[in-house]
Amino acid sequence: MKRCIVLLATWFGTGLAPIVPGTFGTAGAIPFFLILSPLPLWIYLLTAVTFTVFACWVAGEAELVFGEHDPGKIVIDEVAGYLFTMAGVPVSVVSVLCGFFFFRVFDILKPQPARWLDRNLKGGYGVVLDDVAAGFYACAATHLVMRYL
Repeated sequence: MKRCIVLLATWFGTGLAPIVPGTFGTAGAIPFFLILSPLPLWIYLLTAVTFTVFACWVAGEAELVFGEHDPGKIVIDEVAGYLFTMAGVPVSVVSVLCGFFFFRVFDILKPQPARWLDRNLKGGYGVVLDDVAAGFYACAATHLVMRYL
């Protein structure tokens, strides 16, 4: 079971990158988004919410396995955040890269309430939900830019 937790928490090893694991984890989320993108929006959102609940559990278990709070190698949170970033965004190379860029920016800056969630929620919820909040900001920014391109 520990191997499965590590595999999922590191999103199939992308979180084990020696530098910027969050960026590698976000890049690893792109194929998952592309698989889900043909779904009707309501099913896509239901899947993203379900995945987020699952990611909270995985991240909490991974903290126990790794023996640290929110280690950088846990990147399943970036996957959940990127799924929300791309909600309703038409698929193109430009939109995927735009969403990637905005998600990384908002995940690093952590505007409120993402910062509050990061600092105040414990366990897997604190690991994942700040990224989901960043994903909402990134989604709005991506939609705005794509509208004017």
